[in-house]
Amino acid sequence: MATEGDKPPTPPPPTTAAAPAARPARTVTRAVAGRLSWGLADQAASSLSNFAVGVYVARSLGLTAFGVFSLAWVTYGVVLSVSRGLATDPLVVRFSAVSEASWRQAVSRSTGTSLGVGAVIGAVCLALWPLLNGSVGAAFACLGVVLPGLLLQDAWRYSFFAAGVGRKAFVNDVVWGVALVPAMVVAARAGTVPAFVLAWGGSAAVAAAYGWAQSGIRPRLTGARPWIRDHRDLGYRYLVENTCVSGAGQLRAYGLGAIVGVGAVGVVRGAELLQGPFLAVLMGLTLVTVAEAARMLRQAPHRLGRFCLFLGGGQAMAALLWGGVLLLMPDRAGELVLGDVWPAAKELIVPATLSVAGAGVGTGAAAGLRALGAARLSLRCQIFASVCYVGLGIGGAALGGTVGSAWGAAAASVCGSAAWWLHLRIALREHHRDLSSVK
Repeated sequence: MATEGDKPPTPPPPTTAAAPAARPARTVTRAVAGRLSWGLADQAASSLSNFAVGVYVARSLGLTAFGVFSLAWVTYGVVLSVSRGLATDPLVVRFSAVSEASWRQAVSRSTGTSLGVGAVIGAVCLALWPLLNGSVGAAFACLGVVLPGLLLQDAWRYSFFAAGVGRKAFVNDVVWGVALVPAMVVAARAGTVPAFVLAWGGSAAVAAAYGWAQSGIRPRLTGARPWIRDHRDLGYRYLVENTCVSGAGQLRAYGLGAIVGVGAVGVVRGAELLQGPFLAVLMGLTLVTVAEAARMLRQAPHRLGRFCLFLGGGQAMAALLWGGVLLLMPDRAGELVLGDVWPAAKELIVPATLSVAGAGVGTGAAAGLRALGAARLSLRCQIFASVCYVGLGIGGAALGGTVGSAWGAAAASVCGSAAWWLHLRIALREHHRDLSSVK
């Protein structure tokens, strides 16, 4: 049964016998490693498809049109954050270690909520079409059409990881990647931003339909209202927290476009694409780590802090290593990947790498706060990090153009990570104090 409030159920006290305790510790480690392996495989598939879409669109459309596509992309990120906050984040926190019957009922309502969010906000995007000019308006209208499928596909991924069957999420992302190939070819023949938006979202709808077949669970739109009501203590806070993240990115993109030009948005997106799988992993890291951190809290709560440190440190080191590879990449290879976007994007490699590495450190702490159900602390931390990102990103653009904005975002990433770890330390101290009082 789902719990209420900011804290998950109190785990049972650890065993005191030395021999029995060692075996569960090894078993837990092996189980976590297996699930994280599927998580890494799934993120690799998702990252590869996102990277391929970005590169293909950048080379097919050029800098200005790619900037328009990027505006639709970051807008989708905001909507995705709304869906995750209301629907799938509470699912992962509260239904990652429950019976199959409870999980299935929760998934039916959670996926219905995601589908409903996509339908409502999609209708808003369509209504904005007449108010926006040219290709921007058409791109947003097409985004409105494909939003339900995009959000439902993401909800299936969260659902499978909550159940500990990451292989199904991996297969689902592979299906999306396979469907993308013919869709992108058709879009390239049309050669317009709306065509690429429809191709990208339409292929996600194919994977969303396959997710229904994989799970055998029908999303219940009528379950959206009771789901939101029953989990409003977490959902509303996670909604604000998530939209702070994506909304900050969107505000920075809009501010950069207004100060420097739409082409600058495409340059920043090109620099993000160069980060390859690491940025995509960071954007969707809670897909795997929150579920695993929640299991860790129930099975070995004393190891949660080290688990989060391992996650954050590993991500940061991987990002720094990849940034070093990018710095050594010859111009010919960069032009092959990004075309006309490369000359400007390569100037952002260093600050973009530092930004991703800083965010990587923070994701480990963020996973721990989510697992602890400390929505109040994580919300406070995310608001601080988002304000830093918007302020320093737009302020940097005003002072130093696109490069200044990139360095501002890197500084904001470091400040935000420090805040995440400070708040995780507070939450762990409170949790251990509560466990001591129960004993």
